[in-house]
Amino acid sequence: MSLPLTNDGAQWVKSIQGGECTAEEVCEALIAQITRYEPDIRAFAAFDPNRVLQQAQAIDSRPNKGKLSGLPIGVKDIFDTVDFATEYFSPIYRDHLPSRDCSVVARLRREGAIVMGKTETTEFAFMHTGPTRNPHALDHTPGSSSAGSAAGLAAGFFPVALGSQTAGSLLKPASYCGLFAFKPTRGIVSLEGVKPLAPSFDTVGWYGRSMDDLQLLAEVLLEPYLSLRTPSINRSLRLACVIDEFWPTVETPVKEALLTSLLTLRSQGHHIQNTSTPFSLKQLADCHKTVNDREGSRALAYEYASRRNQLSASTLEMIENGLRLTFAEELAAKTAITAAANAYPQFMADYDAIITLSTPHSAPEGLLTTGTSDLIKVWNTLGVPQLNIPLTLPGHLPVGLQIVGIQGGDGRLLEVGKVIAGALGISRSMETLKPY
Repeated sequence: MSLPLTNDGAQWVKSIQGGECTAEEVCEALIAQITRYEPDIRAFAAFDPNRVLQQAQAIDSRPNKGKLSGLPIGVKDIFDTVDFATEYFSPIYRDHLPSRDCSVVARLRREGAIVMGKTETTEFAFMHTGPTRNPHALDHTPGSSSAGSAAGLAAGFFPVALGSQTAGSLLKPASYCGLFAFKPTRGIVSLEGVKPLAPSFDTVGWYGRSMDDLQLLAEVLLEPYLSLRTPSINRSLRLACVIDEFWPTVETPVKEALLTSLLTLRSQGHHIQNTSTPFSLKQLADCHKTVNDREGSRALAYEYASRRNQLSASTLEMIENGLRLTFAEELAAKTAITAAANAYPQFMADYDAIITLSTPHSAPEGLLTTGTSDLIKVWNTLGVPQLNIPLTLPGHLPVGLQIVGIQGGDGRLLEVGKVIAGALGISRSMETLKPY
């Protein structure tokens, strides 16, 4: 059977539930795609087609296939899995096989998801980059630590994927690879069994081919801890456009893409106000680094003490900077973050969401540098939900439109994202099934 690999995850679930195809047939089609393009994309840290097919056959034999009914998913290699090694892109953990799945993977499998494999990450989800290449341009970076999940989705290896975000690790690869992505309110999705870096910021998130895909995984991972039962929006949106101190860093083609998007939204009756926050975004970015390095030095204390010679230069620099910083400096940074978080709800009282950019530029050339995360991490620092909606730049690689909500307003943010994507005519992620 020839299956359309461009189907989004929600379509595959309906097709399997309706008996139009089996989970095994879907996985066989994706395995063929992976076999053809993975040698150049290098999205996987671990991939075994036999294990994939065994999972699919088990799902097909289940009378109750679950809400996800054979949905193939890529899993970032900082999430523990019982049947694939979890190595965190570190030689210290080569061939490390956890005794059980992390909480998120276990929940997804229980609802019928199929783990296609472990996707490449940076060392301990920090900065030392892996081998993954951008499917839209193989000589350009796919982004930071969730890059394997993003590139694999863009290359048609799976329709949805798990990632995580401590600074910009989820939305940046989504921006560079032209994907829909959702990072929920921090703390709602369990991090049990996920390698920590900076617990004050670490958050599970996911990629999809459409807003429906993001919603599908949200209904599994956020319920019952956070209700998504939000009425559809049948009125004009009230949006705050916020870039503030970072506007000078935005490249001209990206500025033009943002301004064109805002013009389109305004032409359809949506209200957008250019404004500034009551707190400094630049200060938040600086506070993020202080807390990240302090907490990172604690999270990797064992590796630093016992296997220091196997850590990369960038990870060593982060740990040693964290050790030089004082508790008073960490406390001051966290106090400033708390003050901004407390001021944020009042600032947002008149708006449905913030609309801004995910990155100030498209994917840089080369694989060693992934560009800035400042436009993403300032909001991640506050723990609020974030969306990436892919934007096309004629003659350039894709970039992302970032939509930011309020803590606990995840269901509303997903509805806002649907309205914005619909108004801009963006229904699907920008997969490149033939990468070159």
